[in-house]
Parts: sequence; C-alpha cells; structure tokens
Amino acid sequence: MQTIMTNPDNRMAEIAEKVEHGERLTLEDGVFLYESDDLLTIGQMANKANMRKNGRNVYFIENMSLYFTNVCEDRCAFCHFRRDEGEEGAYTLSPDEMLEYVAKHFRPGMREFHITGGHNPNVPFDYYVESIRALKKHYPDVTIKAYTGAEIDFFSRISGLSYKEVLQRLIDAGLGTLPGGGAEILTERYRSKMNVEKATSEQWLDVHRTAHKLGLRTHATMLYGSIETKEERIRHMMQLRELQDETNGFMVFIPNAVQPPNTGMGIKRRTSAFDDLKTIAISRLMMDNVQHVKAYFINLGTQLAQLAFTFGASDAHGTIVQERISHSAGALSPEGLTRDELIHMIKGANRIPIERDTFYNEIRVYD
Repeated sequence: MQTIMTNPDNRMAEIAEKVEHGERLTLEDGVFLYESDDLLTIGQMANKANMRKNGRNVYFIENMSLYFTNVCEDRCAFCHFRRDEGEEGAYTLSPDEMLEYVAKHFRPGMREFHITGGHNPNVPFDYYVESIRALKKHYPDVTIKAYTGAEIDFFSRISGLSYKEVLQRLIDAGLGTLPGGGAEILTERYRSKMNVEKATSEQWLDVHRTAHKLGLRTHATMLYGSIETKEERIRHMMQLRELQDETNGFMVFIPNAVQPPNTGMGIKRRTSAFDDLKTIAISRLMMDNVQHVKAYFINLGTQLAQLAFTFGASDAHGTIVQERISHSAGALSPEGLTRDELIHMIKGANRIPIERDTFYNEIRVYD
C-alpha cells in the first residue's frame, strides 16, 4: 500500500504529477481527493485528463427514453418508480401500445431508444424479447439500448437461461447495447443496507463481462449520495476499471446522484453541487481507461451540467423526451431537452457540441 504523505499540499502535488504523466490513481489517491476541499485543483486535473482524451468536444444524442413496465418485484430503498401489480399507477404496456407512444413522440434524426423498467415477474421473458423485436421491426435504423445488468440477471432467473443465452436472444431480436443502471454501488454492504435484492455486485459485473464477450459495448453507472462511504465509491470505480482492463467494453461512465429525500433510509437531502462536481472530476481521474464521463443533466440540472464540462465530463446524454425514474423521485430538472437546447447548453460552457450515435460515432459538429 502506498504511504500517504501527511502534508495535503504535497499529497495533492504527488497526485497531480501522476495525472500529468498518465499514471493510474490508487484507492488511497481517490479517497484523498474525496476528503480534500480543494475542488478547483481536482477540477483542473480532471479537465486536463479529459482534454487529453476528448479535447473540447462534448457529445450528445437524439434519443428517447421508454418504459414498458413499472411493475417490479424488488423494493430498492432509493426507488420511487416501482409499483406492485394492481397498485394504482402500475402499468405494463404491450408492444403495440409502446409503438403507439413512440409514434406520437418520434422525430426524424432520433437514433436511440433507451429502455429500462421494472423486474415484472408477471410476464414471461418472451414479453421482453418481443418488445424489442417490435421496436426494431418498425424502427430498424434506431439503436436499442435496453435492459440493465440487473434486468438481464432477472431474465436469467425467470427463463432458466444463462446470461449468454439471454443476451443472445435479445441481440437476435435487435438489442444494440446495455444501459448502465442496476450497478448502484458495487459493494454488498451497500446493497444489503439499501435493500438491493436484485443482482449482486459480481452478477452485475458478470452480465457486462458476458455482453462484452458477445460484442456488445455497454454503459456503466454509479448511484451515489446515500449511505455509501467515499471509499465505497472509489472501490466501485475500481471494479469497473478492472473489468474495462479485461474487456474494453464500457463506452462511458455515468455518476448519478440519488434524488429522493428518503428519510426512511437516511437519505435526507440532495447531494451538494460541490459533491456532484467533485464526483464528476474524480470519476474522470479514476476511470482512466474509459473514454467518456457523462454529466447527466436529469440529475445535475442544466447549469451544473455546464460546469461539469470543465470538471472532466465529455458527454451531455441526450434529448430523452420524457424521463420518469429520477422524476418519480423528485428530480428538479427538465424531463427532456431539445437538440437546440442541448447545443445551447454545451456552447454556453465554451465547448464544441458533437451530435453522436450510441457508439460515439460523430454525426454532426456544431462549432
């Protein structure tokens, strides 16, 4: 284990030297940065690391979030989206009903459907497969980003199929990539305290490992701001970093702040802007082998997202149309933005907006 210097200025200088030379940061380095109040120095280091990877480019996509069902067998403490079957507000859309919704909101140039939802045990695995197949049939040029690692584990349990078999059936139906949700914090202490009864840390990682081996490039998230320690945040990043060393399958890391003031689990207030910017910056510094860190305006708000672009973030997510999961928990941001609003937000931070597809291929530069 690396010896930690007692002088914080010397310690910060040592980390800055590592960043300057592209050396990997350790667990101790990450925890030190979280304990430091020198936000501007941390931000400057993260900006340097990001400029090295992405220059002044900030990426966004024309996409639409879709939610086939909010019925879920799990009761995660941070979730206000889920419902029980038969409960007021519970729904499970048929593929035809979802196509009707998409037809009302679809715009030319839309390149991605982002699908997440509940772990609904009242419908078979085939329902989830056919939902994707129907979308892909009607919108063959749109990439389908669907089903978190936790959902894939759930499908494996209800179908009796292996992760590889589940993923292959979904790929055959039109799946293009996995979103990053379901990771939350990848420690079992956290998952036990927060009633995360879905996939374990290792199962979530194994789903993405399997997806990468099948040729899918995927996303990874971290849900921070509740009962996790700063060390657990860094360990979460390091587990993702280790899997990335193995597979090189993650395209982007997305730190998401917990939204609800859920006093039942000790979540009494939103994360601070200070913590949000520090987490973006530390994510960029720790996740040295992932190309992009996302500033998710749904959780940050648009103005803090702008600041995040000088603290290491290089992705602004997308148009979304109507976000439901964070807003069911009390998010204060817009439910979606137009292309023009995203471009304005990025240019306002003196960055270059780059419209992309799901896989970060450039569609158009707005300079």
